[in-house]
Amino acid sequence: MMSLDGPQKTISNPIIPYVGTILGGLTPGELIVIHGTVPDDADRFQVDLQCGSSVKPRADVAFHFNPRFKRSGCIVCNTLESEKWGWEEITYEMPFQKGKPFEIVIMILKDKFQVTVNKKHLLLYNHRISLERIDTLGIYGKVQIKTIDFVSNGEMPDGSQFGVPYIGKLDTALRPGCTVAIKGEVNKNPKSFAIDLKSSGSKDIALHLNPRMKNKVFVRNSYLHDSWGEEEKEVATFPFSPGMYFELIIFCDAHQFKVAVNGVHTLEYKHRFKQLEKINEVEIAGDIKLLDVRSW
Repeated sequence: MMSLDGPQKTISNPIIPYVGTILGGLTPGELIVIHGTVPDDADRFQVDLQCGSSVKPRADVAFHFNPRFKRSGCIVCNTLESEKWGWEEITYEMPFQKGKPFEIVIMILKDKFQVTVNKKHLLLYNHRISLERIDTLGIYGKVQIKTIDFVSNGEMPDGSQFGVPYIGKLDTALRPGCTVAIKGEVNKNPKSFAIDLKSSGSKDIALHLNPRMKNKVFVRNSYLHDSWGEEEKEVATFPFSPGMYFELIIFCDAHQFKVAVNGVHTLEYKHRFKQLEKINEVEIAGDIKLLDVRSW
């Protein structure tokens, strides 16, 4: 998923049930990446972020992530406090399949956990117990785990200096090899947002990225010679969900822009505006909280 080049600690082929200390605790921006396989006879398994490992009384569980395979299947999330379960948050989308490998990425955010399975956004879970108290990872039930990685993804930007609508100069004029990186959070009730790469001396927009949440369409276009061109909409999976944190990377190469969201390649857009060096501004508007914009 994200930039997996930070320092990491790996646990390989743990015996299940696995209960292990999370060294240094959890901080916003960190990822827990779990690779494993669901056995053919699985009825359920769970990944628990715990406050300690006590069995009697049972340690609090800040985040209980529990895929269940009965009938069409569901994922139940909850919090255990003072040996009492809170209200269940149930997700009926089921990315896990018996007999198949999986990748779970739990991203630690200031106010919530964000879970991606097999490179696709799955769910958000607001903190009910403060992050500082979490010091143990537990994995239980019918599941085989190959690796558990704790990956630090750098400091989380707070976005205080980035209001929306935002307009800013790129740090470098665009040319093949350049990257523009945008970090943000989609609003809770979003309609759409837009990211435009443009030339400050004109009305031309070289790249207009416009995800529309209501019907899950990701529109791309260019505005040249006072008119919009033909929209491009094809995308394998729509990468945005209400409330989710994202890192969007636009990479410029000789013939096209390549766009990735949270480390997953999303689309390509052939250059229609050919004078790349004239593209020197980024404009961002719509239903997001903007946390960071940079280019290199």
